[in-house]
Amino acid sequence: MKITQSIFHAHLKCPTKCWLKFTGEPPAGNAYAEWAQSQNESYRDSAIDRLRSEVPQIECAVAPAQESLKTSKWRMGFDVAVATSQNLETCLQGVERAPSEGRGKSARFIPIRFAFSNKLGKSEKLLLAFYAFVLSSVLGRDIHIGRIIHGDNHASLKVKTSKLTGEVRKRLDKIAALVSNPTPPDLVLNRHCAECEFQARCRQKAIEKDDLSLLSSMSEKERKKLRSKGIFTVTQISYTFRPRRRPKRLRDKREKYHHSL
Repeated sequence: MKITQSIFHAHLKCPTKCWLKFTGEPPAGNAYAEWAQSQNESYRDSAIDRLRSEVPQIECAVAPAQESLKTSKWRMGFDVAVATSQNLETCLQGVERAPSEGRGKSARFIPIRFAFSNKLGKSEKLLLAFYAFVLSSVLGRDIHIGRIIHGDNHASLKVKTSKLTGEVRKRLDKIAALVSNPTPPDLVLNRHCAECEFQARCRQKAIEKDDLSLLSSMSEKERKKLRSKGIFTVTQISYTFRPRRRPKRLRDKREKYHHSL
């Protein structure tokens, strides 16, 4: 049971997407998802070219062997594939090998990730922390920081990956429990659906079930409250609407939004 960066990243967005990717479900296609992937790949290539131009070619390495990481002398490495005995696997987009901070100390490794978007979310930082976690396991030493190069101006954001290690471990435990189950998790549509390659598949199943998550403005807390009352579908909640006459003092105020309506 290998957990790759693709599986980890999918779980950050949606448990169902993670399960589908792990089981090899073929994507139905999504124009935005394909465009975003193309943009990330193009940005990654241009960002690597920028970094390589700043470092002498003799100090750069492409796809270096995992076994040589500790003894290598390069300064910048790209497409560094690493895997652990715990079945964690990833391909680091970039790794900076910085000089040691003192005599007798080992060189520092700084994982680098590239993202074309100008605004970064927590998922990007957690994915970088996953990079650092896997690299740390391979090297047998702590990885405290990483970098995300992103946006139109190739801004560099330093991330303290050591502070995210605990959350990465929790995510890995959840993923292990999720993919070990032969049945998919409960389907819940969310904001990520618009940019997901499984959007059509999941939406069709949600429509067939008349699932409450079709009401995009309804929170998870509200759905749980309704399920505790035995309300599981949009049709069921629609029957709970009761129109009431508004008091005169509230006449000029905006009417409260009713999911049932």
